[in-house]
Amino acid sequence: MGEQRVSKVSAETVHRVNGLTARWAQALPAGTVYSAPGVWPLLGFLADGATGPARAELAGALGVPAGQAAGAARELLAALASVSGLDAALGLWTHQGLALHDEWRAGLPAGTYGVFGDDLVTAQERLDAWAAERTGGLVERMPVTLTRDARMVLAGALALRTTWRQPFGELPLRPDNGPWQGRTLRGLHRRGPRPDRVGVTGTSDGFVTALTVPGDNGVDVHLVLGEEHMAPGQVLAAGVGIVERALPLTGGGLLPHGHVGPGLYVEQQPSVAPEPPTLDVRTVAYEVRADHDLLALAPLFGLAATTDARQAHFPGISTYPLAVGAAQQSALAQFGPLGFRAAAVTAVLAAPGSAPPQYRHDYESTVVRAVFDRPFGFLAVDRESRLVLVAGWVTEPAPEPVIGFPGAVPPGL
Repeated sequence: MGEQRVSKVSAETVHRVNGLTARWAQALPAGTVYSAPGVWPLLGFLADGATGPARAELAGALGVPAGQAAGAARELLAALASVSGLDAALGLWTHQGLALHDEWRAGLPAGTYGVFGDDLVTAQERLDAWAAERTGGLVERMPVTLTRDARMVLAGALALRTTWRQPFGELPLRPDNGPWQGRTLRGLHRRGPRPDRVGVTGTSDGFVTALTVPGDNGVDVHLVLGEEHMAPGQVLAAGVGIVERALPLTGGGLLPHGHVGPGLYVEQQPSVAPEPPTLDVRTVAYEVRADHDLLALAPLFGLAATTDARQAHFPGISTYPLAVGAAQQSALAQFGPLGFRAAAVTAVLAAPGSAPPQYRHDYESTVVRAVFDRPFGFLAVDRESRLVLVAGWVTEPAPEPVIGFPGAVPPGL
C-alpha cells in the first residue's frame, strides 16, 4: 500500500506536527523515544470541544485555529493510515454515565467508541489489551490508569515497521573515546555505493551529520550526530530541519578529504580495481523505551488550563464538566541489522472537577566513512510527506550479546 497512497497530508499539517517534534525534543532528557503524531490528533479533537483559555492554549500548541483542529486531526489520521508499515488507531472510551455531544463524537473516526462501567479492573484490562493489540505487543498496556473519577479516555496508538533495503552486517564495535569508550557494543556495519546518503549541515549550535537508512516501504530512519557539546534537543531539532529540507545538507560525494563533520571522514583507501566512491557506515543496534508525562510539559501541549478542575473546559464534548486528569505516552524503538520498529501509545484521561587474503593494491578509491559511536539521535520519517513519525535519542546501545544469550534487540532487527 506504500506505493498507492489513499490519503495525503498537507505540507502545512506536516510542518505543524514536525514543529511539535522539534519543540518536544528541547524539553526531553537523553535516552528517549517519542512520537508527536501520536499526540497531535488527540490535542486536535480536544481543541474542537474546548472553550476559553483551554481552547486558545490547545490551538496555540497545534498551530492551527481551534475551529479547524478536528479536520486537521482527521486529515493526519487518514494520512497515517496510508503509510505502508504503519498501523495507526484512535480509541475513545467513556464512563457509562457520561453523555457526549453527537456532533463532537461524529467528528471522530468510525469504530473508535467504547463504554466502561464501575468495574475498573475489567475496564483497565480492555484498555491494556487495546494498546497491546494496536502495537503488535510492543506497548503492553495503556499509559494511563483508570480511577473512580475517570469519565473519558481518548487514546492514540502507532506501530511502525520497516526492513532495510540493504541489511547491515554485525561486527562488535569498541569505541576508542567518548561515553561508550571501553565497551563492546553490538555494532552494525555496511558498505555501499551511495555516499550521498550521508551529509553534514551547519546550525547556530554546531555542525550535524545526518545519515539516511532507507526502508523498503517508504519509511526512512535518519541518524543524526552533532558536535560533542550539543544537547540532544539541538541535534534533533536540526534533524527535523534536515528532513524538511529547511537546512541545506552537503552530501558525502561533495565533501573534501579529511574529518568533515561529526563522526564523518572522507578518505582515500587502496583498492584492487578502480571503484566509484563508497559509503562505509558503522553504528550500533539499540532499543529505547520511554514513558512521558505530558502534564509535566503542559504548556508545550496546550494542556495547562485544561487541568484546572474548578472549570468545565470541554462544553463541546459533553455538558458534564470535564478537565484533563492525566496525559501520558509510552513509546519504544528498536534498530537492528535487518530493520526498524517502533510503537507509541498516548492517552488523555478526562476526569472531574580472521586474517584476510593479501592482494596488490594498484588503485585508490574514495570512501566516505560515517561512525556513530557516541550518543546520537534518530528520526523515523515517511519519505513521501516528510512527516517525522517517531524520534528519539540513543544513550544506551545494545551490548554485544554473549554466546548463548539473546541480545537486547530481538533477532531479525
